Amino acid sequence: MNILGIETSFDETAAAVVRDGKTVLANVTATSNLLHRKYGGVVPEVAARKQVESMIPVLTEVMQGMTPNDVDAIAVTVGPGLIGSLLIGVETAKTLAAAWNKPIIPVNHILTHMYANFIQTVIPTNVEGSHLTTTDVKDSSPPKADRNDNVIFPAISLVVSGGHTELYLMINTKTLKWLGGTLDDAAGEAFDKSARLLGFENRGGIAIEEAATHYSHPDQSASGRSVEGSLATDSGVKDSSPPKADRNDIRLPRPMLHDNSLNFSFSGLKTALLREVKKLIAEQQFDNTATRLPARQVQQLSFEVQEAITDVLITKTLRAVEQHNAQSILLSGGVAANKRLWDKFNQQLTTHHLQLFAPQRELCTDNAVMIAACAYYLNNPVPWSEVTARPDLSVEV
Repeated sequence: MNILGIETSFDETAAAVVRDGKTVLANVTATSNLLHRKYGGVVPEVAARKQVESMIPVLTEVMQGMTPNDVDAIAVTVGPGLIGSLLIGVETAKTLAAAWNKPIIPVNHILTHMYANFIQTVIPTNVEGSHLTTTDVKDSSPPKADRNDNVIFPAISLVVSGGHTELYLMINTKTLKWLGGTLDDAAGEAFDKSARLLGFENRGGIAIEEAATHYSHPDQSASGRSVEGSLATDSGVKDSSPPKADRNDIRLPRPMLHDNSLNFSFSGLKTALLREVKKLIAEQQFDNTATRLPARQVQQLSFEVQEAITDVLITKTLRAVEQHNAQSILLSGGVAANKRLWDKFNQQLTTHHLQLFAPQRELCTDNAVMIAACAYYLNNPVPWSEVTARPDLSVEV
């Protein structure tokens, strides 16, 4: 079964054709991220306008070499997301479904992330601006993660996307149960806001990870305190801090770490970081407005932000594993691309006798592959006339 997936919940315009929920036949993504940099974040109206411009070129590219007869159904994100962006994808999908006489399958964007774990073959294609380019196919599976074609159920699925941090019990590919989630700031938001506080503008978690890998904690023997490897190249931050004694005692809070629930809250982490930044400014050890950043302090704070977030994610996930006797862990969402998170999870695998699954790196962020894959497994078509955009769609199932 070939499903054409369409994703426009945020600033991406994405389309993909996926066979039987596992094999990617075509995958195209256009993003307006570069347009938003000067604003420090995504501007909804700018994103929607760019999606109007990009939709036809993206669909044209993704259907190259195929006809409507090669598509068995159309899947589309209906929420949650930005209302203007969602409408672009929903109305496009409804038009195609009516014109091609195909069933349409509406899907929840947050749920779709976990189904990227079942993709086995990827043929990635990316769009930058108005230029369509096809990338080389590479094996970018997460290191030490199991191959994704043999998930043992029940499984715990941790979805860590920009605005959501959610835990699900996946009894099988069709049966899900929400266990807990974001009460305020999600992990992705915590990375993004921390990056801004540290002078990285809108580079988010990638910038935090880059800086953290350059920091060596004074107590490398402490459990979970060493950094192993890096996804990133040199961040370009040079050590120009004054020769003062480093404050190696900085430790940020792990919000709700010992709370018995499976919920998350990261707003307090951002506040604690802001307090530390103000202290360093007062001590003349930090100036996040200067062109020349004092790298030692940036690296130290980035390291601690990353450790705090990943400590909470792992502790809560393992608690869910124990409560539900799960056999596998599925990671997904943009934060799932963080290598430190992989490394720390892998340290737990032997002790807990678990299998760890994570999507190929290019499928961690928003994409249409996961939309089509989710639609295949859940397979709940509705009449096209009943499909509507739902920006506040609940993530609880």
